[in-house]
Amino acid sequence: MTEYPTSQEGPQPVASGGGTDEAGHGKAPIAATEAVRTHAPGTGPAAEPGGAAAAASDVRAARSAAGSGAAGSGSGLPRPRGAASAEVPAAAGPGPGQDHDNARPRQAEDADADALGAGSAGPAPAGGGGGTAGLPGAGGSAPAGGAGPDATAARREGDRLRFVGAATRRIARGIDLDEIVLGLCRATVPTFSDAILVYLRDPLPVGDERPLGPVVLRLRRTDRLRPIDDLTDISSTIGAGMDLAGAAGATGELDFSQLPLVGPQGDLPAAELCEIRPGGALAEVLRGVRPVFGSSAAARAALPELLGLDHPLPRGNRAVLAPLRGRRRVIGAAVFLRSPERPAFEQNDLLVAAQLATHTALGIDKAVLYGREAYIADELQRTMLPDSLPQPTGVRLASRYLPAAETARVGGDWYDAIPLPGSRVALVVGDVMGHSMTSAAIMGQLRTTAQTLAQLDLPPAEVLHHLDEQAQRLGTDRMATCMYAVYDPVAHRITIANAGHPPPVLLHLGGRAEVLRVPPGAPIGVGGVDFEAVELDAPAGATLLLYTDGLVESRLRDVWTGIEQLRERLATTAQLTGLDHPPPLEALCDDVLDMLGPGDRDDDIALLAARFDGIAPSDVAYWFLDPEETAPGRARRFARRALTRWGLEELSDSLELLVSEVVTNAVRYAERPVTLRLLRTDVLRCEVGDDSPQLPRQRRARDTDEGGRGLFLVNRLARRWGATRLSSGKVVWFELPLPGAGDRR
Repeated sequence: MTEYPTSQEGPQPVASGGGTDEAGHGKAPIAATEAVRTHAPGTGPAAEPGGAAAAASDVRAARSAAGSGAAGSGSGLPRPRGAASAEVPAAAGPGPGQDHDNARPRQAEDADADALGAGSAGPAPAGGGGGTAGLPGAGGSAPAGGAGPDATAARREGDRLRFVGAATRRIARGIDLDEIVLGLCRATVPTFSDAILVYLRDPLPVGDERPLGPVVLRLRRTDRLRPIDDLTDISSTIGAGMDLAGAAGATGELDFSQLPLVGPQGDLPAAELCEIRPGGALAEVLRGVRPVFGSSAAARAALPELLGLDHPLPRGNRAVLAPLRGRRRVIGAAVFLRSPERPAFEQNDLLVAAQLATHTALGIDKAVLYGREAYIADELQRTMLPDSLPQPTGVRLASRYLPAAETARVGGDWYDAIPLPGSRVALVVGDVMGHSMTSAAIMGQLRTTAQTLAQLDLPPAEVLHHLDEQAQRLGTDRMATCMYAVYDPVAHRITIANAGHPPPVLLHLGGRAEVLRVPPGAPIGVGGVDFEAVELDAPAGATLLLYTDGLVESRLRDVWTGIEQLRERLATTAQLTGLDHPPPLEALCDDVLDMLGPGDRDDDIALLAARFDGIAPSDVAYWFLDPEETAPGRARRFARRALTRWGLEELSDSLELLVSEVVTNAVRYAERPVTLRLLRTDVLRCEVGDDSPQLPRQRRARDTDEGGRGLFLVNRLARRWGATRLSSGKVVWFELPLPGAGDRR
């Protein structure tokens, strides 16, 4: 017999008085086979204990009525095995453990429900048809109109094909590992089997990975059917301490309705881990790929190795061991079990099990690959974002990044804070259009370019212009929005240039929040456009919020509505913390993200908040020095006076020595006046600027050299030092710790 196709559409037979639910399970009228599903802890709802006795009494009454009813209605349609007569009322709603999936049209759901749920939900009634195996139409009534055995067999085969088609569609509907395994369990229990155990390799191999150690199978999920009649007796059975041998009954066959919940996942007493021994019985069955009956010699030796020696095995063909083979290797196994009250598996059921196992294994392969790709993309994007923000003088920073929803988790949003000469800091937030690995890669290139341009101390508009040229070199469709701002804590000013990005919001110390009016500009990558920068006041205590459009735009609201909601949220938060001091920066970021609703995660979100502390004019000393031989001596006198004014005479010797060395190097190459600036914050910072672009390099002087030891002294005495090239020259700076302040950074 040929293998069954993976799907088959067409009208499905529905029993009179029955129906289907959205989960794809048939809802036959209450009959002698009415049953409920039990789950492993955390995998589904349990049956209500309070309704067990009432349900059991209803089922007993239904069984009495079914025993005296006619075997068929004469309609010629297949009838769910064990269905009661028309006088028995139908079930009112979906039973416990049934999930609801509205992702497909109702007509397709009904077709799948007929195919998956037309079979019995429990053991066949006495005197019923002796057909096959719990598949649709297997235990139905005799055909109407005197149809012969050929018509019955044809109907059964058609039902079997419809079941396989509906089950494979149910399995393929899952996108991750748990959904696929759950789809297999829900599709097969109770229509095809009374219980199922799914084992998967731990860890699951990805792509061409080959395991280095032993192959281990882990019990991923169990699912089984427990008749309602036994719900009233299970508590007393467990309380009596019934062992597994007692559960097997006098005949030695496994009766799932009497098993206590003592397994590793609470459903079946099976081993949670199984190490496959090379050359063992289980390894041979898995290598063979094809499903085998539990009564075969190979399965009799393999099942105890898989399930554990204490797990009782059903007699006859009431167990099927099906290897799960992916594209390259076996990734697990599924065990289908039937209770003694139900007809055993037939030869054709092995083909059904093979189809289910194949579709499940291929789906798991795809889910693992998808999960690995999503993980790589997410890690790629996160590694391109800063691990931590710098701590520049005069400003405090905080940031947040949230990836998009699972369906579009990869994006191109980024943020950055770049220290600049003169205690300034560049604040950058950008968003590459699209959600893909390419967007994340383009984001990384643009961020690196922005860092390089910032170190050249170019104006914000020039930085955006060069970013626009870089985006055009990367491709014709590489577009992004960007906001670039430079904050000067000494001047208490901020310069902002915009390239099609949402405007920033400034929260003042008194609680007033305003949307800054900055030129919108064109996105980066358009080409041929000029970018305009504006310079605004940045008062001490104010907070600037830079963000990407994912924070303010979604399917439920437009950009400007979201910006207004953000402004109101900031103002409300400031009023709660008081008008005399700003809200904590980290708490403010968390509060801003709390404004997001369930439908507001269509895009990833980058958020950068800057609290302007500034540097008071009394903590700044600034001089111009002509490039002449007397400049180092004048620099020492100016520095000594500043230290005396600030009460830092203890640093006089170290500062005069270092200032003298740095100014001497600057005067040697400068043609224009040299600048000297001292800043008192949590450290004492000295900056010397000149018009020579050549950066100094520390080198080891020889014994005969008269010079070359200045930077060596700076490196030994200063806490930190560095040199930065500017568009008009360079700046050499160093820092000294304040007396008694200790090392704060």
